[in-house]
Amino acid sequence: MVDRRRVLKGVGGVLALGGAGTPLAALAAETVTLPFGNGDRPLVQYPQKRPLIRLTTRPPQLETPFAVFDEDAITPNDAFFVRYHLTDSPPAGLDPETYRIEVKGQVDAPLSLSLDDLKTGFEPVELVAVNQCSGNSRGFFEPRVAGGQLGNGGMGNARWKGVPLKAILAKAGLKAGARQVAFNGLDGPALPATPDFVKALDVDHARDGEVMVAYAMNGADLPVLNGYPVRLVVPGYYGTYWVKHLSEIVATDGVFDGFWMKTAYRIPANACACVPPGEKPATTIPINRYDVRSFITNLADGSKVKAGGETVVKGIAFDGGYGITEVVLSADGGRTWQGAKLGKDLGKYSFRPWQAAVTLPPGGHDLKVRAVNRIGQSQPMAPLWNPAGYMRNVVETVRVTAA
Repeated sequence: MVDRRRVLKGVGGVLALGGAGTPLAALAAETVTLPFGNGDRPLVQYPQKRPLIRLTTRPPQLETPFAVFDEDAITPNDAFFVRYHLTDSPPAGLDPETYRIEVKGQVDAPLSLSLDDLKTGFEPVELVAVNQCSGNSRGFFEPRVAGGQLGNGGMGNARWKGVPLKAILAKAGLKAGARQVAFNGLDGPALPATPDFVKALDVDHARDGEVMVAYAMNGADLPVLNGYPVRLVVPGYYGTYWVKHLSEIVATDGVFDGFWMKTAYRIPANACACVPPGEKPATTIPINRYDVRSFITNLADGSKVKAGGETVVKGIAFDGGYGITEVVLSADGGRTWQGAKLGKDLGKYSFRPWQAAVTLPPGGHDLKVRAVNRIGQSQPMAPLWNPAGYMRNVVETVRVTAA
């Protein structure tokens, strides 16, 4: 245990340099070019991570190289993407012995929970769920929008273990007037005028039994850059709600109106969460549940395949929690479609693997994939647009040449 604590403190100390104004210690590997304007990015290796695509240094924002998603339906911890908002991130001093989560506000019995309290005082649960950044794929928006220009790697799928938030709230005893639950983490702003990153869920959502306070990821402690020692897991909802380094759970008797709920992470208040390119929405609501998405993972744009022979096409699909029931593949740009075979079902919030075989004549071919979930939702053939660059879920195209 002494050696383990020394290692954890050592890693935390290196990472904390980013919050102190010095770049995090990282080894540069090479440069990759994402397929849109100004797409050159360095591949860098941070502590506990393999080389990932770096978008920014302070705070660290790291995208998963897309080839990782062809390795397995579960995204390895060392390849999982990283997203922070505040420059004092990740926080320093992440000592598992002194760490506490304060549960307070509109509760009958305020709590101060240690990491050991979470692991021994509650029945643990496990859930496989995708964490996807709201701005995943923003770099492909046309017209271009402000914000981090991510490719398709701002997502990952993991097996999370922890305590249902419902059990923690039950132990604290929510008062009758409680309307929302707000969540804060130890990562903070460098300047007092910068809004702290705090998110909120309605009480009924917070108590649905699936929202989790997680302390393990794929059978191991959370990586520091993914929220160690504890983070919130909100299955089916965009990663903005998945608060890292969770330190406060506050029940409120009104709608929480902090910047990151009232002003940021808002989408057009209509069925498509979209507006005509270049226009502003009349009204907005907080971003919420994922749309249906699907990707080809074993073939990249520009790949060459054998003409006249069988080509196996593989990929992943997911949605906001209804579950994927069908995936279809087109080898002719969307004119005709064939069904794909679905792989192992790891749960309704997980990536669902799929594969299909095609025989391609010589020449160029546009491969397209489209998924359908349990309530019949699918993906648009043409990309939708909103001014924040959120929620892209168009039917993706991979162009290959058969020869």
